[in-house]
Amino acid sequence: MTGDKLLVGLIGAGIQRSLSPAMHEEEARHHGLRLHYQLIDLDASPGRPPELPALLSALQAIGFGGVNVTFPCKQAIVPLLDDLSPDARAMGAVNTVVMHEGRMVGHNTDGSGWAWGFRRSLPNANLCCVVLQGAGGAGSAIAHALLRMGTRELRIADQLPERSRALADALQRLHPAASILATDRIEAALDGASGLVHATPTGMVKLPGLPVPSALLRPPLWVAEVVYFPLETELLRVARALGCEVVDGGKMAVGQAVGAFELFTGRKPDAARMEAHFHAMIASRGTA
Repeated sequence: MTGDKLLVGLIGAGIQRSLSPAMHEEEARHHGLRLHYQLIDLDASPGRPPELPALLSALQAIGFGGVNVTFPCKQAIVPLLDDLSPDARAMGAVNTVVMHEGRMVGHNTDGSGWAWGFRRSLPNANLCCVVLQGAGGAGSAIAHALLRMGTRELRIADQLPERSRALADALQRLHPAASILATDRIEAALDGASGLVHATPTGMVKLPGLPVPSALLRPPLWVAEVVYFPLETELLRVARALGCEVVDGGKMAVGQAVGAFELFTGRKPDAARMEAHFHAMIASRGTA
């Protein structure tokens, strides 16, 4: 706390278009709280980006009450924290850090946020056999969420085979009844799958493109995205045109923010209000 204002922020690279500041600050206003949400963009630092340990120490000294964490820091930040929530420990990734009385505790609201948004969009989706493309911080959180939601077969594809294998091994120990496979062949992974979750940066404004060949997309496969700038990625546009049910990345963006707001403030946010605000901002920016 700085006076009667709660100071929080977001650490990540290329985050200038993030809607998190406005979402958190507007929801805080409805609760009668003074909250300032600061973007800490590693790409905007002159010269080399600041080292993460030094940055965290500086934020504590300034009086931050917490920070959200995004690419490329979700996993790198884990060993720098004093403690982890059970979810963050299991996932090996953190997207929310609460700073209090000199201690930094890591949490992860990505998995619960993704599940919240997915259930709202496709409540009757077939989760039997799901392909997860991307084994980074977001992918790890979604993998845990999928298995908790009843996925019996999870196929993890990543450009770094050692990363997908490490995630698959960790998940298999926690979910011995499920079948969890690591692969670097997205074509084989999608054969017979019921759904695809895309959890890499491909499709962002600064990284346009299609992460899978369009020939692999077909109903009844559903497709879920984590990218939300743009909200309609090339993947979703192509999948929808081919008849697939889709879930945009905005659902996860709102869901994880709902969880982070409660961790930062101790107040229960109005999820529907935050989602409506998110879509109003998307519409005003013309990025939908």
